[in-house]
Amino acid sequence: MTLDVYKLSKQFPKEELFGLTSQMRRCSSSVPANIAEGCGRESEKEFKRFLIIANGSATELEYFLILIKDLKLVEIESIEKLIEKVDQLKRSLNRLISKLV
Repeated sequence: MTLDVYKLSKQFPKEELFGLTSQMRRCSSSVPANIAEGCGRESEKEFKRFLIIANGSATELEYFLILIKDLKLVEIESIEKLIEKVDQLKRSLNRLISKLV
C-alpha cells in the first residue's frame, strides 16, 4: 500500500509536494511502521495500542484518497483500487484489535 501511495503521489502537481504528497506518504508509511513497532513491544496491550494508531493512520490515508479523487488529481480507477486496499487493511486491523486484550 505504501509503495502504491508513493507511485500515485508522483503524479501530483509540484505545488502539492509539501501538502498532499507529504501527508499521504507520511500516513501510509506510518501504518506498517506502527504495526512493526507494536510487534516489538512486550505486551498485547501495547501491541493493541500501536494497532489502533496504525488504524488511525489508515483512516487518515483513506480521507486523503477521497480528497484527491474529488480534486481529480489522478485517474479515478487507480484511486478506487487503493481505497479498496486501505478499506481491507482497516478491516483486518479491526479484527486483530478486537482479538487482543
